[in-house]
Amino acid sequence: MRSLLVAISLGLTVGVMGCATGPSPVGSQGPQGQSGAAQRTLVVAVRGEPPSVAAKPVASYSGLLNLPQALFNASLDFTDERQIGHPALAEALPELSTDSWKVFPDGRMETTYRLKSGLTWHDGAALVADDFVFSYQLYSNPDFGQSGGPPIAQIEGVSAPDSRTVVIRWKQLYGDAAVLSRSTSNEGLPALPRHILEEPLRNLDVPAFTALPFWSTEYVGLGPYRVVRWESGAYIEGQAFDGYVFGRPKIDRIRAAFIPDAQTALANVLAGEVQYVSDYVLSVPEGQVLEQHWAQDNGGTVLYTPATLRYTGIQLRPDYVEVPALLDVRVRQALASAIDAPTALEVLTASKGVLTNTITPPGIDNYSVVDAAIKKYSYDPRRTQTLMEEAGFTKGPDGYFASRDGRPLQFSVSSTEGIRNEQVAFTFADGLRRSGFDVSQAVVSLVALRLPETSAVVPGLQVRGGSNDYSNYTSVQIPRPENQWRGSNYGGWNSPDYDRAFGNWLTTLDPSERVKRIADMERVMTEQVPIIPHFFDVQVNPHPASLQGPVARYTPAGGGPFLYVSQWEWR
Repeated sequence: MRSLLVAISLGLTVGVMGCATGPSPVGSQGPQGQSGAAQRTLVVAVRGEPPSVAAKPVASYSGLLNLPQALFNASLDFTDERQIGHPALAEALPELSTDSWKVFPDGRMETTYRLKSGLTWHDGAALVADDFVFSYQLYSNPDFGQSGGPPIAQIEGVSAPDSRTVVIRWKQLYGDAAVLSRSTSNEGLPALPRHILEEPLRNLDVPAFTALPFWSTEYVGLGPYRVVRWESGAYIEGQAFDGYVFGRPKIDRIRAAFIPDAQTALANVLAGEVQYVSDYVLSVPEGQVLEQHWAQDNGGTVLYTPATLRYTGIQLRPDYVEVPALLDVRVRQALASAIDAPTALEVLTASKGVLTNTITPPGIDNYSVVDAAIKKYSYDPRRTQTLMEEAGFTKGPDGYFASRDGRPLQFSVSSTEGIRNEQVAFTFADGLRRSGFDVSQAVVSLVALRLPETSAVVPGLQVRGGSNDYSNYTSVQIPRPENQWRGSNYGGWNSPDYDRAFGNWLTTLDPSERVKRIADMERVMTEQVPIIPHFFDVQVNPHPASLQGPVARYTPAGGGPFLYVSQWEWR
């Protein structure tokens, strides 16, 4: 099987990997005393080339491309595979009812972090608390498009009483104040090197500042690896960082190769040229191929993590929507009843995924509170037809819905390119056709996704896989020209009821009460149907037995595919 698959994919493999797949030198140019095994370059496959590897980039782009960020960054805290927060750059996390987390009578708060001693940037400069002050000054500037989302929008100010103490003043109660990395898909308040960026920020306009090579090829961060080479269109290579907060990585070099094609990635894993595959590249069938291949000699492990919400987003802005019918909530509810998610789950994930009616993972504690509050949709073509008739549409002779005057109802179902994403979109589009919707399938290229407005102006339905962050669906996250198209509310849903429920959740500190606020958000979402959640898809992360350390995650926000990468090692 190995020889056949590699032979079939050889042409693609050579084209995508190029010099990224050449044998890595063993036993040379490594730190003194380091073993030859440690010096072997670890090659990991990632979905595509990001415009930046910054923890919170000032240029917006698809979250599908941001996974290499974890290799080059470190923050005050991190979340583990069960989404539990831990200190990283900080000595400890703030705790309620202590001097480290103060709540004032007027509803404002103050949290304090003490940095660990001896921390440095990749260039050797000391990390100081003032770097967090500078970071807040930049990210709170509306010109950079990051000021509207949590936690930046909730912060009143950041100060540095001394070189190791970071004090964050909050405008309001904020439940995630202790673990900032839970706030968004990008790290909540990462430090930025004032000694590098202060002068350019003072002298350059926004486009020139965001185009600085600092954000990409000359990036200076705090993570386990530092950027040493960036071959556009091929890979990013990192060298182990001696000053990393959790110690120098056990593997000396890492290369993040851009391989969006699943079959190409599979062929490279089978050939031994790639030792780990990150999220959004492989699907269950490729994972099963590897399991069968490795079963003969315990040659490797395939990790399955229900980490990605698969949902259908709906364009809700009149200026961009394909057909006005999509603005009718009855039509959206009809669409939710027209998609056979259980069958899709079985076909696409071999039932390894988790069905859901919500963006909240059904496995969280007290999910029953959420489940009792929401409006549920199951596959029911008869219900679809009833709702469509209420909205003024009937099925014509061709079996597709049309308005009462005979005009056909036609719109598109889009996805990003790649076998997996296109397969998911095809499955849902086929189900919609069988339920009476005349839909076409469209594909958005990865190149187009690098343009921030691309995801925001998809005119019909868009089948997506990504974050289940509650902030993504607030009105402040709507991408617009005036915020440089930054934001994750791609469909442009503007709901005061949801915004209010989200605000109540943000300002609730008690965990049991926070679940009730989640239920309020989910109730509004399932009634208004700006998106249609289907299931939590599994991310497939294989690695050979020669690589030890990667772990499966249990929740979508459970640490990311490169969790504990500094502790990975060659067997």
